[in-house]
Amino acid sequence: QVQLVESGGGLVQPGGSLRLSCAASGSIFSINVMRWYRQAPGKERELVAEITSTGKTVYVDSVKGRFTISRDNAKNTVWLQMGSLKPEDTAVYYCNVKSTTYRDSRYRLNDDWGQGTQVTVSS
Repeated sequence: QVQLVESGGGLVQPGGSLRLSCAASGSIFSINVMRWYRQAPGKERELVAEITSTGKTVYVDSVKGRFTISRDNAKNTVWLQMGSLKPEDTAVYYCNVKSTTYRDSRYRLNDDWGQGTQVTVSS
């Protein structure tokens, strides 16, 4: 089982910046893809950015050039650096980690979610 702890959300003015972090812990053998999703009130959850174990990144068009996803494989941590924030970025942000764990002599594939952190962009 993998536990994810998110931090870094808050209230910021338009044009400001925030940095989200998500730390994974548990019997982790390897982490494959790490993703950030967001869900605004009344909207479906959407993928914001992802990063593979080799560092390949993908972003939704609306955040390209403003957000940067990064990870530290040794620390099992992923970050989302958000800049030039807009009111439409307001949402609960969730990290999602796909990993392989090794426990009781067995490898298991896992797909885990963080608890979510609120990001509010408002003047």
